[in-house]
Amino acid sequence: MKGKETVLKIIAESCRLLIGVVFIFSGTVKAIDPMGGAIKIGEYLASFGLEKLQSFDVLISFNLSAAEFTLGVCMLLGVYRRYASFLTLLFMAFMTPLTLYLALFNPVSDCGCFGDALVITNWETFYKNIVLLAAAIFVFIYNQKLLQCFTYKVYWFVALFAYAFNVGFAYYNYNHLPILDFRPYKIGANIPEQMSIPEGAPEDEYRYSFVYEKDGVKKEFSLEDVPAGDSTWTFVDSKTELVKQGYVPPIAAFNIYNDKDEDVTDEILHNPDGVLLLIASKLENADDERIDEINNVYDYAVENKIPFYCVTGSSPEEIIKWSDNTGAEYPFLMADEVLLKTIIRSNPGLVFLKDGTILAKWHYNDIPKEENLKNIIDGYLQGNKPKNKEDGLLVTNLLTFTVPLLLVWIYDFLRNRRKKKVNNEAKEK
Repeated sequence: MKGKETVLKIIAESCRLLIGVVFIFSGTVKAIDPMGGAIKIGEYLASFGLEKLQSFDVLISFNLSAAEFTLGVCMLLGVYRRYASFLTLLFMAFMTPLTLYLALFNPVSDCGCFGDALVITNWETFYKNIVLLAAAIFVFIYNQKLLQCFTYKVYWFVALFAYAFNVGFAYYNYNHLPILDFRPYKIGANIPEQMSIPEGAPEDEYRYSFVYEKDGVKKEFSLEDVPAGDSTWTFVDSKTELVKQGYVPPIAAFNIYNDKDEDVTDEILHNPDGVLLLIASKLENADDERIDEINNVYDYAVENKIPFYCVTGSSPEEIIKWSDNTGAEYPFLMADEVLLKTIIRSNPGLVFLKDGTILAKWHYNDIPKEENLKNIIDGYLQGNKPKNKEDGLLVTNLLTFTVPLLLVWIYDFLRNRRKKKVNNEAKEK
């Protein structure tokens, strides 16, 4: 019996670790890019005919990432084992059939379960959820065998702190650019290179078939045995099926047009002197609180002969309305709304390009002051690399989360040991 109990405990603990790590990772990458999560949720709602709920996509994104993160932390640390395992099972019982539907009917291209950090197909997502569902069932049945890192007295703090931390982390990334950029438009990326296909890269493989008719009977032929020379057969139709997808570049398309519908992409991507782009996917939804800072950047660009454009997916009517409301004098270019949302998670946001390479990106809350612009832009033009703040921010957030939990664990451990000592002394008396 001991051997069986040991095996069950090992399996339960392995399932606990698997669920905890996956849920924490999923909740973290969603919190890093909450706007990306909101965009994906909007796609889900649209595909299910729930467009009226799209106004809540950001709220849903925040709470989904926080819920996943909290469940992952509770599972990993053995906090509220019964409730956490039950809620995890409920979550997977909902997500597994949903991802099967996505795999069968493909209403969205990918589930977005790991954001842009790890893009997997809908079928891969379904298979992943099958494994997690099995692990969730096992953990729920044997939840009392799971390791506990804390006593029940501090469970509330661990769960509440995990949820609050994730919401705060997501809120920071929402009000600034994500501290980690998983998209192909990260700082330092060269857009033309990201669009190119390497020599020798695998190409798409297709299967061709042809339908012919003879004596009222239709038959399908492959390319090799098509009866093209037999006049008794009459051609009816042809079919093309993608058998194997070849290499897909990180950036499939990047096109920008002027008000005359002329493609000006090359002009933007091959400017050796630098180009400033104000990206506004939808002007009607754009934040206009930083208009003074934006206009100051435009004035600086004009004085220093740096091209400045606002690139938007809005209609000409919305462009006119924006110009009237903000006093914008800069020229406008047009691009696909989805492309612009992918380039920068800010509406509007500022991007600085040189020879197609992204040298800098700013959220509208972080647009540099006029007095600092010259040093910043001149530094980029002279080849100075921007300071990498990602590592520092990641370490800061990691410490912000782990240090309070460690302090509470030490307090909980010492309090529990003291309690046991008092109880042992009482028994001895």
